Amino acid sequence: MSANFNLKEIYRRRVDKIVSYLNEHNIDAVFFHDSEDKREPALRYLTGHPTDAVLIITAAGKTILSPWDINLANERAFADEVIPYTNFTNSEFTAAKEILKKELAKGGKLVLPESTTYLDFATFKEALPDWELVCKKDSLHQFVINNRSVKDEYEIACTRKACEITSRMTDDIVNFLNSGAFKTESDVALFIEKRLREEGCERTSFDTLAAGPSRSHAIHAFPGYTSEPWGTKGLSILDYGVCYEGYASDCTITIARGPLSAEQTEVLDLVEKAVEECRKLYLPGKRVKDAANKADEIFKEAGKKMPHGLGHGTGLEIHEAPFVSWRAKEDTLFEPGNIVTLEPGLYDPRLGGCRLENDVLITESGNEFLTNSKIFRL
Repeated sequence: MSANFNLKEIYRRRVDKIVSYLNEHNIDAVFFHDSEDKREPALRYLTGHPTDAVLIITAAGKTILSPWDINLANERAFADEVIPYTNFTNSEFTAAKEILKKELAKGGKLVLPESTTYLDFATFKEALPDWELVCKKDSLHQFVINNRSVKDEYEIACTRKACEITSRMTDDIVNFLNSGAFKTESDVALFIEKRLREEGCERTSFDTLAAGPSRSHAIHAFPGYTSEPWGTKGLSILDYGVCYEGYASDCTITIARGPLSAEQTEVLDLVEKAVEECRKLYLPGKRVKDAANKADEIFKEAGKKMPHGLGHGTGLEIHEAPFVSWRAKEDTLFEPGNIVTLEPGLYDPRLGGCRLENDVLITESGNEFLTNSKIFRL
């Protein structure tokens, strides 16, 4: 996949947006840190390095990466300078102090993540006495999140690949179920884990949720899967996704094996209707909350209520902006390049649960389903 793109140019374009923000707001540098304590997908978004590193970008446009795994960084990262984290005793405070002393000896204004704790802020202040530290909401780190919500050509290609793999797996899962090869939740979940590795994926994009008729009434079944029957009489749910070059797919299918009651059939019909009607609102320039409100209206007319949002963005994280919910801001609109789930669902301890989820690319003229999920009536 990467061979088809000039990744150096792509990462540079992303960094240039950050540099423009820095200069526009009279900021001298920004600090990012990805670690086991707090994952920061912006680091991979801006350099290609997948995990555990400090990244500093200056207003002059220089990127300095300090990775824990220098060998991995030498293979994958795009940065102007790469310095082993061990040079700074594996301390983000020491890394910030030494890198900034070299780049900007006179000090300046540095933006820290808004998630920085009070104690960490105090430690940064001690390490950087000549710097004005900025740590507030809706600052540069939020600007990066907003940029990530609109995918570029490489991100769309990676997500499309993840979705293609997912769709083929969905076809195989239904075929194996019909042949009798799959009988339990574990059969399905472990197949996914093995197959995605064979397809060149990094991992599942979240813990697989395979819930048979006895457990499908939970929005997110706990535990994610067991040895219980799956795909037997009643309603079964499978919610899963894969991660390809960092980018996530996210789909949910429902297996509806009859004979079903009239109430169960009504639930299936309502969920399918919500998908059909709400897809018409997944359009560039349309308000995000209008789609969510439409789903709620459909279910309310039938005397039912969906207990979760209608969808969310996907990307380097499984849940990203924009979030398709009645809580969305009035001025949040679908934009070309958004990749957003559409996932209406209803759940009842007596009837079981039904959710239908696809990944949807917002295009200049409409939308495109990237996955092939549906309600399989067997």
